[in-house]
Amino acid sequence: MKKLVIALVCLLVLLAAGTIWHAYRPSPPPPVTEHLPVPSPEPKIRYPVAEPPGGVETANSGIDMEQSLPELNQSDGRMREILAGLIPGVRLEEFFSLEHFIQRFVLMVDSLPRRELPADRLPTRRVPGKFLVTGGEGNLSIDPANYRRYLPFIRLAEALDRKQVVAVYVHFYPLLQEAYVNLGYPHGYFNDRLIEVIDHLLTAPVVSEPIGLVQPKALYQFADPDLEDLSAGRKILVRTGPANAARIQEILRQFRQELIEISHRK
Repeated sequence: MKKLVIALVCLLVLLAAGTIWHAYRPSPPPPVTEHLPVPSPEPKIRYPVAEPPGGVETANSGIDMEQSLPELNQSDGRMREILAGLIPGVRLEEFFSLEHFIQRFVLMVDSLPRRELPADRLPTRRVPGKFLVTGGEGNLSIDPANYRRYLPFIRLAEALDRKQVVAVYVHFYPLLQEAYVNLGYPHGYFNDRLIEVIDHLLTAPVVSEPIGLVQPKALYQFADPDLEDLSAGRKILVRTGPANAARIQEILRQFRQELIEISHRK
């Protein structure tokens, strides 16, 4: 069941990003000043996804790939199987919001370059533990001990077989595309948006420690206005800490390469 269980976790690091976001939400932001443009009405498909002749390779996977895809609105059971196979022995509800999981996943990917993530519609739950801060009034910063909270997600993402992930991503792509169209992009193409979002995250600024904070109200904000003005996805990378951010970006870079290769496949 190895490939099937990775189907919708092809962007595990982005799922982790959605989880990390819950740990620290800024105050309502000012009007958007920097984000990726909404796809044009009828964009040219740059990175097409097509299953190879003969279907996805399933050798030694234990998966019946002849099984037809479920309807999008009836896909929750399959997604539960996928996640249960990925992290056996774990109570899924502690980590994921399983209802309409594919739709939540697509919405999260599309929202990462924007100023806010839809906190009540993400596919992930809060990362365990409290957001840790060090210093006193006027000298607050992220406690480096906070970065350890994200390591289980990063290690899991690093352990995934990228080629297997992409193979199953291709097989299940029609459901992702349908969810993206339903999101309000009748002429959009989810794989193009996905690569666009990965590129956005790969160009996040490199931030040195300490990462200063302010607390104008109940919630923390970055002390540096330029950091506070970043997109939700780039803020996530900053909050994980410099070393973790570099590891996440390397995972994204490698996964992007696999996506590019399948788009050029004959």
